[in-house]
Amino acid sequence: MSNKRWKPFQVSALAAILSISSAVMLPEVVQAQPAPTVVRGLPDFTDLVDQVGPSVVNIRTMEKVSNRVAQGGIDPEMLEFFKRFGLPVPSIPRQQRPQKPDSDEEQPSGLGSGFILTSDGYVMTNAHVVEGADDVIVTLTDKREFKAKIIGADKRTDVAVVKIEATGLPAVKIGDVNRLRVGEWVMAIGSPFGLENSVTAGIVSAKQRDTGDYLPFIQTDVAINPGNSGGPLLNMRGEVVGINSQIYSRSGGFMGISFSIPIDEAVRVSDQLRATGRVVRGKIGVQISTVNKDVAESIGLGKAQGALVTGVESGSPAEKAGVEAGDVITKFDGKPLEKLADLPRWVGNTKPGSKSTVTVFRRGKTLDLPITIVEIPSEATAKAGAGKEPEKAKPSTAAQQLGLVVSDLTDAQRKSLNLKGGVQIVSADEAAARAGLKQGDVILGIANTEIADVKQFDAAVAKADKSKPVNVLFRRGEWTQYVLIRPLK
Repeated sequence: MSNKRWKPFQVSALAAILSISSAVMLPEVVQAQPAPTVVRGLPDFTDLVDQVGPSVVNIRTMEKVSNRVAQGGIDPEMLEFFKRFGLPVPSIPRQQRPQKPDSDEEQPSGLGSGFILTSDGYVMTNAHVVEGADDVIVTLTDKREFKAKIIGADKRTDVAVVKIEATGLPAVKIGDVNRLRVGEWVMAIGSPFGLENSVTAGIVSAKQRDTGDYLPFIQTDVAINPGNSGGPLLNMRGEVVGINSQIYSRSGGFMGISFSIPIDEAVRVSDQLRATGRVVRGKIGVQISTVNKDVAESIGLGKAQGALVTGVESGSPAEKAGVEAGDVITKFDGKPLEKLADLPRWVGNTKPGSKSTVTVFRRGKTLDLPITIVEIPSEATAKAGAGKEPEKAKPSTAAQQLGLVVSDLTDAQRKSLNLKGGVQIVSADEAAARAGLKQGDVILGIANTEIADVKQFDAAVAKADKSKPVNVLFRRGEWTQYVLIRPLK
């Protein structure tokens, strides 16, 4: 009996002794074992769908198609074709003629998605979804349909805003794109192939993907297909961080790469569309390209950075400020250019009439140039022009080394082009042609040297290092541009 009474104690004492021994030995054991792997479960999107789903809409567009039938059952345009070229008009038997009304008929022309921006009926979508539409029909998740009015569309950013006459609608929450991280889970809701309220999910593959002039796209692997355009990209907090806009595809279907417009850029555009129906952007009148290693070494920059000015528009703010082709813009309003796309985006977002500063690198020096922003035209027009070929062209050995035949400008050409000097290209072959130069272009400078005539041109080419690319400043039409020629060996 006593043994039975003391047995638990003995066991407890033994356990205590073992426990103490284990406690002493435990640190060595723990150090020898690898750290346990943290296993995380996959995200659950059900609450997000319930929360945001009612804010996503289906958008279909209608276009009026003429169905009028002319004499003999021939379409009016085709009838005009036969008459214009004096061809006999074929006669279609009456029983075979199409029976169509004389009025225009509406036919479906497109399908897309959108989301409710405000509770009073403003809806955001892609510009290409509503482009060319005569009527826009918005369908809510509760199956109500509304005929929408297009408030405005901006092709450059592919953002559009339409308005439906309704109140008390479930509007989306706008997220902070700056908080979005690569690898973060995101979700899309839309109508791929007309399948309304389809939900797909994935992760953010990259940010700041430069595939457009004004937009640094969000790249994801969320399944996006035709019909998803204009729908929202959502984070795990149920906030809209982008508008699904494009896919990379060789087949026309989803291939694992999708692009979304950052919501902060889209909201900036939508605010202007709602206020005035159009987007006002600033411009300074330059063409730019990436500064690569060859360019950096050629101009003495040393490091590939900033935006290379390859062209300056005649009469533009950039020309008036003193910006020249061949300059490298390193800052705008004191902000360093980390990416080429930063400059058009920053300038575009600057109010026309504003005073700004561009910092340029030119021939080893850094210059701060004051500049006044002007409004970019709604439809940019490019005027191309070429000078007349001179009657006599005397090829020079120096020019031929670059694949060029040049000649002096006549007084009339200098006056018409408003130039003090330069040489005109009579022909461009080999290295010069590969660089993009062509007959009629006027060379203003070469190898960082301004030239007035063929004599100065030959002297500058003779001094240039033939083992390195030669930079050329030239005029084409109203644009002054900049290229690199690799001399012939």
